Amino acid sequence: MAAVGGSRVGESSEDDPESGEDFVPSELGTKEYWNDAYRRELKTYKDIGDVGEIWFGEGSMKRVIKWMENKNIPENAAILDIGTGNGIFLVELAKYGFTNLTGIDYSSASIELTRNILEEEGLINVKVQEQDFLNPSTGLKDFDVCIDKGTFDAISLNPEGRDAAKLQYVISLRAALKPQGHFVITSCNWTKEQLLQIFHPDFELLQELPTPCFQFGGVTGNSVAALVFRRLS
Repeated sequence: MAAVGGSRVGESSEDDPESGEDFVPSELGTKEYWNDAYRRELKTYKDIGDVGEIWFGEGSMKRVIKWMENKNIPENAAILDIGTGNGIFLVELAKYGFTNLTGIDYSSASIELTRNILEEEGLINVKVQEQDFLNPSTGLKDFDVCIDKGTFDAISLNPEGRDAAKLQYVISLRAALKPQGHFVITSCNWTKEQLLQIFHPDFELLQELPTPCFQFGGVTGNSVAALVFRRLS
């Protein structure tokens, strides 16, 4: 599963970006949508070698990697890419020297695409698994860093069981991370304030990463939120 775009794809029920209200349900929150999307991307990759879209752009990956370098995250740190999509972020992390990488996605086509790309890059030691983060078939635990670029956004748009899914996401995240482990989330649907509410009290905010700003009508704001949390014991 990947991001749902570079701008907010739904409005809260009261059109208040600071409220805790949910967004309008969308097919972007369904497994069927992402299976279809990655089947198309897989075919395109096999036909012409195009790896597909880099969600949120290359800058989103570089922001996270810069934070990891500034934080002195060890190269052998256990890193989980939640909703890896086409696996390009795994490729980028490997190029920067990180060696203990795992990517998961509930789309079988996504995993096949990722494995093809990793093999082409010679990155045979990167682990990828077809797994639903909300209901993993095998235990996901003891990660030092978990990264999400748009997966929580998509989960939040699921037409069925969104509230339960969001709660389960937090439970799954806490189970996957070591105590004091780091969670880096990039979202185009949720504001900083909303994410703080969602992940409280299990996680504390450490840092807000800089993201591109827009200006309209004399007001400056961000279309994307990128936050670093730490799991509390």
